[in-house]
Amino acid sequence: MAAPSTATTAGARDHARAQEAAAEGAGHPRPTYPASARPTPPEGVAAADLVWSETVAPGGYTHLEVAPGTAVRLTDLTGDACAHLLLFHAGRPWERLNVADTVKVQWQAYPTAGHLLLSDQGRALASITQDTSGRHDTLFGTSTRARNAERYGDGDAHGPSPAGRELLALAGAKHGLTRRDLPPSISFFQGYRVDDAGRPRPIGSAGAGAYVTLIAELPLVVLVANTAHPLDPRPDWSCGPLDVVAWHPVPVASGAPSRATTPEGRRALERTAAHLATTRTPAGGDR
Repeated sequence: MAAPSTATTAGARDHARAQEAAAEGAGHPRPTYPASARPTPPEGVAAADLVWSETVAPGGYTHLEVAPGTAVRLTDLTGDACAHLLLFHAGRPWERLNVADTVKVQWQAYPTAGHLLLSDQGRALASITQDTSGRHDTLFGTSTRARNAERYGDGDAHGPSPAGRELLALAGAKHGLTRRDLPPSISFFQGYRVDDAGRPRPIGSAGAGAYVTLIAELPLVVLVANTAHPLDPRPDWSCGPLDVVAWHPVPVASGAPSRATTPEGRRALERTAAHLATTRTPAGGDR
């Protein structure tokens, strides 16, 4: 069936609505709104506490802003998702995820539950509280347009093999961020290890249903691109759907693994708590 003509206002309206229907039919659903309407909330989470629920299609992206204490869960629905994540301090975008500091400050290149995601200001942006995957990467960043064009023939954000940096640039633009604001990202669900000879070795995914839960330690802008890892060994671009759900702030228990972290991690948490204490708006007043 021919696409509606856009020569008239009515035709343009019909064309726009047809595009929405085609996107949903091609596996690009819109976020669940309200999030409480999600058919299956995470176990132990009340539907009323959900603030975000979305399935990010292969080659898609999402972005959200969350308050401190908000839980954000990423789930690999088919075992083929690869979530490339960036975090920014909301309202202070010059403070952002620093993957190098995240690795070196905690003496750990392979983060999992109990580890922190650190900023370039020495503060904890988020803590990883749950991880059923264990297949992540802090070393190799995300894919670029030029590299995907070389490997797959196209790296455009709207093409058949979109690059992660292109998708993150689109997500960041929704929050006033430019390409210059995008640091190296961390990726989840497609694991890589460096062997004794210094070569990266893929270890694949943990399979369908694996998830990672983050708790925001500061008010955050969260950017997520779902696209193939830059070192994916397969000759053809491949990626699966990613579930993203967030729920209202939940306290992190004092005995949680992320609170029993390294001395360096504890200092990062202390700096975060001090920052929140000195910037919190007093009750009934303005700053």
